[in-house]
Formats: sequence, C-alpha cells, structure tokens
Amino acid sequence: MIPIALQYRHEWKHEINRADLLALRQRLGTVLQPDSHGVEGKYTIRSLYFDDPWDTALRQKIDGVDRREKFRIRLYDGDEAVIRLEKKSKQNGLCQKSSAPLTAEEVQSIADGRTDWMAESPHALVRELHHHMTARLLRPVTIVDYTREAFLYGPGNVRVTLDYNIRTALRCTDVLDKDCPTVSVPGDPVILEVKWDEFLPDIVRSAVQLRDRHAAAYSKYAACRMYD
Repeated sequence: MIPIALQYRHEWKHEINRADLLALRQRLGTVLQPDSHGVEGKYTIRSLYFDDPWDTALRQKIDGVDRREKFRIRLYDGDEAVIRLEKKSKQNGLCQKSSAPLTAEEVQSIADGRTDWMAESPHALVRELHHHMTARLLRPVTIVDYTREAFLYGPGNVRVTLDYNIRTALRCTDVLDKDCPTVSVPGDPVILEVKWDEFLPDIVRSAVQLRDRHAAAYSKYAACRMYD
C-alpha cells in the first residue's frame, strides 16, 4: 500500500488575555460553527509529551529550529475509550500531525516502562515512537492540561481554538492518573490558534484580529516544562 502524504497546514498562535477571550468567543460564535466535540465546542485536553535526556524537543522549540517534531499521548474530557498517540511536525513555518489509536492498557504499560509490545504494533506511528524510545531514549516528561473552545469554518478548512486554564502535573507522568497534582502556568495565559489549509478566508481573518496582538511562538509544552 502506498502511504498517503499528510498535508502541511498553516498555523497562527497569539497569546491573549481573558478580556480578549470574551470578545473572541462572542465574535467567533457569529461567524464560525462550534466544534461538534464537547458542549458547544468546549472540552478538556490532557497531553503527555515525550523528550530525550538532552531535552531536544524543548531546546528546538525555544531556539526556533525550523524543522522539528514532538510526540504526545492525548485524551479528551478524561475519556479513556478514545486515546491518541500523535506526532506533530513543523517545517518552513507549516505544521502537520499524524496519529494512531492507543488503548488505556497500552498507555498504562508505557507509563510503567513496559514498551516491548510497541515494536510489534500494527500502527506505524507506535513503532516509530518505540524506535525513538530505544535509539534516542525518548521518554514521558510532562503532562499538560487545559480547556479548549474550538470553532470551524468550511472554506479553507479553518479551525480556530481558544485554550486556557493551562496546568501541568507535578512530578507525575502517568497520563491516566486523575489524581495527579497540577499547577497553573505563570500568567494564566489564553492561547488563540488559527489553522488552515491553502487560504484563510477574509471573514475569519477579520474575526480573529485583535489590536496590538502579534503571532508568537508560545508553547504550552515549553511553559509546563519549567516545573520538571
């Protein structure tokens, strides 16, 4: 079977404040459709990120390396029935994401350090992560929790998200442990993200415009690593 090439997408990120959040929530609701997930497009996300002993993914992000990738395990609203392993890649300012399903039992085995089964997984991405865990000593390093509100616009395949209540777990990398103690990241930021394919429609571009806000390389992963 010939593998399907994944499409790279454009991405904007803006760090905004709570007043901006309220204004954008109202404005986007009149132009875009709420994501069908969650309640009126709102849901929680928990991600477990991987890095190597040299913090390569973290350093590449901070240094703005043009071509980079990172692995994470993600679940939504604490639902262990739908868990995804994801690899997010970035090149020339464009982003791409590939994913594979994981069961709760498989995720727990990774948390417990039992990873031999990954080499025989039917999913190529799981085998790829196992290779990096073996060759580069990749391992779970931090949990990132936050609330997301998502809006969709068909033309351009646009997705606009508002992320807030960003928290990180303290000395805990068991992504299924609901009792992990967490703390808020400094500044209580709100992150506006806009992603699209070939073009960004003017109506969406206008809806997300904020005075004195500029695209910035904010990383929830990097912000949460300060607590390691």
